[in-house]
Amino acid sequence: MTHAFHPSILREYDIRGIVGDTLDEDDAYILGRVFGACIIRDGGASVCLGFDGRLTSPPLADALMNGLAGCGLEVLNIGLGPTPMLYFAVHHLNAGGGIVVTGSHNPPEYNGFKLVLGKRPFFGRDIQMLGEAARAGDFVSGAGKITAMEIQDDYVKRLLAGFHEIVPGTFDLGIAWDPANGAAAPVICDLVKHLPDKHILLNETVDGTFPAHVPDPTVPEALEQLQQTVKAHGLDIGFSFDGDGDRVGAIDERGRIVWGDQILALLAESICKDNPGATIIADVKSSDNLFKKIKAEGGIPLMWRTGHSLIKKKMIETGALLAGEMSGHIFIADRYYGFDDAIFASLRVLGALVQGETSLKDWLDRQPETFNTPEIRFPCPEEEKFAAVERLKKLLAESNLEVNDIDGVRVTVGNGWWLLRASNTQAVLVARCEADSAGSLEEVKQHMQDWLDKAGIEAAPKQAIPKQDITGTA
Repeated sequence: MTHAFHPSILREYDIRGIVGDTLDEDDAYILGRVFGACIIRDGGASVCLGFDGRLTSPPLADALMNGLAGCGLEVLNIGLGPTPMLYFAVHHLNAGGGIVVTGSHNPPEYNGFKLVLGKRPFFGRDIQMLGEAARAGDFVSGAGKITAMEIQDDYVKRLLAGFHEIVPGTFDLGIAWDPANGAAAPVICDLVKHLPDKHILLNETVDGTFPAHVPDPTVPEALEQLQQTVKAHGLDIGFSFDGDGDRVGAIDERGRIVWGDQILALLAESICKDNPGATIIADVKSSDNLFKKIKAEGGIPLMWRTGHSLIKKKMIETGALLAGEMSGHIFIADRYYGFDDAIFASLRVLGALVQGETSLKDWLDRQPETFNTPEIRFPCPEEEKFAAVERLKKLLAESNLEVNDIDGVRVTVGNGWWLLRASNTQAVLVARCEADSAGSLEEVKQHMQDWLDKAGIEAAPKQAIPKQDITGTA
């Protein structure tokens, strides 16, 4: 038996496609056979499996379970839940690996799979090898079994166990939670019962059609309902989650968006206070303010490549206690496991505010103002995007500019910087600019445009960027 996956679904960090077009239940079954073989060869005997709330997730999960069991594994079926609950289950049940059926923040017609082997991220070359194994018919066979597991209560208890700042009498915050009809909703509904004071839940029913808005906390339009709720009810903070609960966004009482690098800056204060000299990792898209903040708090800042699997791997190598991306993936190894868990990150944000005796509004008001662009994405063919960045890198190497080339090129210029990198998941180039004033930002943008022109890279990053009504980065 051999099988060929559609070439577009084997991504850098996960497996993802359009159900009924590039992805179907046969793919899920074969994925179970080839990934199950990886677990067995790694010495594992069991695998945790979960799925999100998309309409296509249960049938894909059933096919996947049959494939895994066909390898001789015990499949520990944890059912519906967020991706971090699946990661937790692998640790809690000491399984040989884990796989969750999820389309994350993508439109309803998409679905896919995120995988861990042992307790390690499974990505890049590992995922490509699954395709090779399927084409070669490289399977193992055995008589496995499927065991249903109830894990949510244990997961909620573990979330609370790693979060000791809130005790009766110290917590006085009004909070809105928006799981966006995604897989985190049941956990959040359970969690808030254990927290004091005022909570308002939005879109707390799992619905794979996502009727309220796209489940993506980095899309400003997806935060409008949360902003309106926080302001209308006089709340202190709002949290937004993506479809599978591994990315978080936040809103302060004025409705200002708190981006991923700002969340990291707030958490860095708390973690460095308790752990002087802690290594803290942030991706190349993050603000200079964050890296300065980590250093000022007594931590060791480390700029690293964008990509949640890449950052998790770097955390293991360096022993970092905190890491994150602009996209809202937040990884905490302080009193936790180090994987990206948006629900735990939101709790730790609350803990940092309590510990710092401040509100999110007041904390934001104290941060230095920065002028920046959002991510600017422009199309570039898959076969050209990395070559384009390499051309630019070679030209910059001949200049006297300060260039960080850990992931694309991040160029320091005047009172700011600009970045160009190739996306690992889309046929696009990604640019971003930051400076300490509106005038300097225009100069940085023009500097980037000049170098893109020199490298023969066609882009349109000259779009007008208004002054951001936030502190920190957008």
